[in-house]
Amino acid sequence: MNKREFLKKTSLAIGATILPLPNLSCESSTEGIIRTAHIGVGNMGLEDLKAIASHPNVIVTALCDVDENNLKAAHELFPDAEIFQDYRVLFNSFSDQIDAVVVSTPDHTHAPASLMAMENNKNVYCQKPLTHYVSESREMRRVANEKGLVTQMGIQVHSFYDYKLATYLIRGGIIGKVSKVIAWSNKNWGYDGEVPQGADAVPAHLDWNLWLGTSAEREYKEGYYHPGNWRKLMDYGCATLGDMGVHIFDTPYNALELDVPNTITNDCRPSNGYAYPERNIVRYTFDGTAYTTDAFEWLWYDGVEGPELSEELILPNEDELPGQGAMFIGEDGRRLLLPHFMELPRLIENGAYSDYDIAEYDKENALGEPVRDYAGESPKHYHEFIDTCLGTSTCSAPFEYASRLTETILLGVIAGRFPGQTLNYDKKNSAFVEEEANQYLTGDYRSF
Repeated sequence: MNKREFLKKTSLAIGATILPLPNLSCESSTEGIIRTAHIGVGNMGLEDLKAIASHPNVIVTALCDVDENNLKAAHELFPDAEIFQDYRVLFNSFSDQIDAVVVSTPDHTHAPASLMAMENNKNVYCQKPLTHYVSESREMRRVANEKGLVTQMGIQVHSFYDYKLATYLIRGGIIGKVSKVIAWSNKNWGYDGEVPQGADAVPAHLDWNLWLGTSAEREYKEGYYHPGNWRKLMDYGCATLGDMGVHIFDTPYNALELDVPNTITNDCRPSNGYAYPERNIVRYTFDGTAYTTDAFEWLWYDGVEGPELSEELILPNEDELPGQGAMFIGEDGRRLLLPHFMELPRLIENGAYSDYDIAEYDKENALGEPVRDYAGESPKHYHEFIDTCLGTSTCSAPFEYASRLTETILLGVIAGRFPGQTLNYDKKNSAFVEEEANQYLTGDYRSF
């Protein structure tokens, strides 16, 4: 079943019992309260739940998870919330009791759950990466815009002081026009081992069919899927690029006002059709912007080896590179290092660190004082979503933006199936010139 057929059938099923609801964002929410439903409440989902619930205008109304253990732990924190294992049942029976939905599931379920929420006119906060397929990202953006919904992708550092400062600095011309960005993460969400054989008994607390959702049927194998290793696998996650890459790409991508790339090349091991490579070196080219040179390029490294050292990455005083971060390189050789995370951007000129006056780039003191407290910074991005639902703020990572960032990430993931081959992308029509790559822009949905 393709995605359009899936959405049509699920929308009809819902419509059979529940009339379409008006957009409940802003003034229409009851007495300034936002009633939230949370799909996926384990691990990061639990953190998302607690952060959203910390807003004084939020009432947690529904909890949904395919793992009974996750559901029990979350329900102990919010005992008044209704509980569900199947998000379809949640929307079918409880849609009129919620105003906003938070989706914190594995990547392959982001779009099916979020699109169903939006078809029910719910505002949506969805974890990164926005989707598992490029076609889903474009559909998420289309539906959100068509319905005028409040949306936010879960990239918390987008609202952190250091990253917003870096955007001010780059747009303020601190290193002139940017000719290159080198970004990296020493994390490894890949797997170069053998494909597991056989099957294990599904744990009693897990509904394996619901966990698989729209993805292909597969037998359960302990230690490979739920709860933690799905990011490494092609059917469910988006590798290190789709995890840390979203965070680390975000500030340069946003600051430079980039669009979707024109060419993508991934140097990695040959694809095995099951798991992502443990090491990826991805090269992108983009159209130039007001903040870049015309011949602008982007280089990404992931894996435990870190980036290949070059003059562009050598730091003053023989300092070591941070394990994760990005280097902006100006056309005249000046550089700006943005470590990931909780460190101020560092200006490098003539082989030495240079001081800069923040007030020169933030003339209205919009950023306020530097913050070094993760617990204090983390809720900002979540609260921004709720405040926008209430009509008092504006989301800084709506699906309009998040879909393009995610598409850029996913194109690098797809290029890993064609190691060393440059893929040419027609961003207007969302198609590769190399037709053999187009099959990976979308995927079939299983009926479950």
